[in-house]
Amino acid sequence: MIQTDILIIGAGPTGLFTVFEAGLLKLKCHIIDGLPQPGGQLTELYPKKPIFDIPGYPSVGAAELVDNLMEQIKQFQPGFTLNEVAETIDKLEDGTFVVTTNKGTKHHAKAVAIAGGLGSFEPRKPLIDNIGYYEDKGVEYFVKNPELFRDKKIVISGGGDSALDWSVFLADVAKEVTLVHRRNEFRGALDSVEKVQHLKDQGKINLITPAEVISIHGEDRVEGVTLERDGQQDLLACDYFIPLFGLTPKLGPIANWGLEIEKNAIKVNNALDYQTNIEGIYAIGDINTYPGKLKLILCGFHEATLMCQSVYNRLNPGKKYVLKYTTVSGIDGFDGSRKEAEKAVVKAID
Repeated sequence: MIQTDILIIGAGPTGLFTVFEAGLLKLKCHIIDGLPQPGGQLTELYPKKPIFDIPGYPSVGAAELVDNLMEQIKQFQPGFTLNEVAETIDKLEDGTFVVTTNKGTKHHAKAVAIAGGLGSFEPRKPLIDNIGYYEDKGVEYFVKNPELFRDKKIVISGGGDSALDWSVFLADVAKEVTLVHRRNEFRGALDSVEKVQHLKDQGKINLITPAEVISIHGEDRVEGVTLERDGQQDLLACDYFIPLFGLTPKLGPIANWGLEIEKNAIKVNNALDYQTNIEGIYAIGDINTYPGKLKLILCGFHEATLMCQSVYNRLNPGKKYVLKYTTVSGIDGFDGSRKEAEKAVVKAID
């Protein structure tokens, strides 16, 4: 049985950063994730996607952010159980937990931090009758490799950050980018909306609103789509159709753990420490919900920090911890040997 102080369920950015914050408090972490590699959605769905709201980075690629987080936590030698799903949890009489995966791997932890992002997820698909036929034949729900669209004509549909950001990014990759949204107003960040408008004015993006893609055409693969606008229909030639309508979250086995759930998210006490209704189980990042919740990586980092402080106090009752800035105190116990740290994390993942 694997022993640890904090068992983290989810190896996305919030889960990875938790290892760092826990390490500063001398707390050992082990991470479970259903994917075969760390990074969560950033690695699995859009590794090349630029991220603009990480402090200190005007822009950072999703995969690069994951690499940096992995580098940051090597010094604390976390353990990893990858390609396995946390299936059951049992709370013992002493207040600790045993979490068992779908492959039977057991983990004994003093606290559990659920950082599963959106849990298991699948793309929200537009209601187009024949869309299933064209999947992997020109219909793509994620942009994993932008080079796939090099010198191609693409149509992106959606009004959120992903649709806006990829329209901006692919404007310099694709031969032609058309962004279609059913409303004139967008849900994404104002800065991204302004960038799209600027590229439209420069003739680098075709912006069509309010409009909707209602059908797809082509024999063996996508050759075009039909747009409906103001009651009229127009055929638009393209090589790829990319509907970016977000993800449908599913909590999976976690939904059966007796946690308080609201709209496919875990309710937590954000006034204190992001603890759930079960003492010792926390939920941080996109998987939790509370009044005023924002689903940002930045917010997940903040939640992880406060959660680790709570775990420390819970495990060390009566022991006062004096917060010191790492710029002054450094990181105790790390001798700066990168090679030794790399060996440790490789061993942990294996």
